[in-house]
Amino acid sequence: MPPLRALLAISALLYAVSPAFAQTTPPPSSSQDDTPSIHVGAVLFPNYTYTVDPTTTDTDGNRIHFNQFNLTRGFLNITGKLSHVVEFRLTPDVARETSAFSDISGSLELRLVYAYAQINLGDWMTKGTYARFGIVPTPWLDFAEGIYRYRFQGAMFAEREGYLSLADAGASFHLALPSDFGEIEVGAFNGEGFNGAEVNNEKSLQLRGTLRPFASAPPDSVLHGIRGTLFYDADRYVKDGPRNRFIASVTVEHAYLNAGFEFLDAADRTSVTKPESDGRGYSVWLTPRTRTGLEGLLRYDHLKPNSLAGALLRTRTIAGLAYWFPHQGSVASALLVDYDGQKIENAVPPQPNTSRIGVHGLISF
Repeated sequence: MPPLRALLAISALLYAVSPAFAQTTPPPSSSQDDTPSIHVGAVLFPNYTYTVDPTTTDTDGNRIHFNQFNLTRGFLNITGKLSHVVEFRLTPDVARETSAFSDISGSLELRLVYAYAQINLGDWMTKGTYARFGIVPTPWLDFAEGIYRYRFQGAMFAEREGYLSLADAGASFHLALPSDFGEIEVGAFNGEGFNGAEVNNEKSLQLRGTLRPFASAPPDSVLHGIRGTLFYDADRYVKDGPRNRFIASVTVEHAYLNAGFEFLDAADRTSVTKPESDGRGYSVWLTPRTRTGLEGLLRYDHLKPNSLAGALLRTRTIAGLAYWFPHQGSVASALLVDYDGQKIENAVPPQPNTSRIGVHGLISF
């Protein structure tokens, strides 16, 4: 979608909700207590993955099904407040060093994912309005992962395909609309992600508008849980080299089902000497649940990395069954068994399809 059309579409959404002026996680404190405080938490994603296809060979040439125990995420969450207006978050992440040129290749190491100051503006604007500065969550993924709870299985569609990053260095502003009718978030970022340094003078301008059209419906009704979202990321690799992303999404949250559909349109041109690549695809997912803690996961991703040239097509099917252990408060723990299969069609040279069976754990406190 061209930048002008995308921005006009988002502007129309924001105009539609403006008479009614919810919050993404983590929400700012609503307390007026100015006592300084600090809290430490953690997030762990341990897993075991068995590769069904393709097989590979070991050092003796034996055909094997590669499998491994791994820790795909290890967060330390350090959050605190200096007053009810000024808060902060510092989150180092455990990642594996993969560079063959590093003397710690293969080791787990710490890196910063989030590190930001937050100014709560609820004293002067609607409650839940704030500004952030530092390495901050990006507007789309931070919002979407609050509804899709299975990041511990794997990243969401736009991030998994390399189009967006979970966090980036920059500044953002989040406006909560009154009566839980939605929210608006805008930010300016380097555009290289939390794990990349800035490489030029270009910046990523990101805007998300979310509308809950039936906010006045009973909180336990299906209608109350419906939200529509438009997101646009205007960026450039170089001058006249676009790196733009547009997402349109509809999500539903209910006691027995969370579901979502997102459409992605991306334009990439890494240099004026190269042709533009126009990626286009969608993702649909369902997580039906019971009151006993059992929950299903069904997801299908469909992507044409370049709809302007070539017929390359990547599809992914995920199916799993999870058990969420009972807890009080905001802590969470779960165990998921899943199948994850990817098909790649019309690749030049040909690429193998993959299928894996995994056991994934979640600890969050």
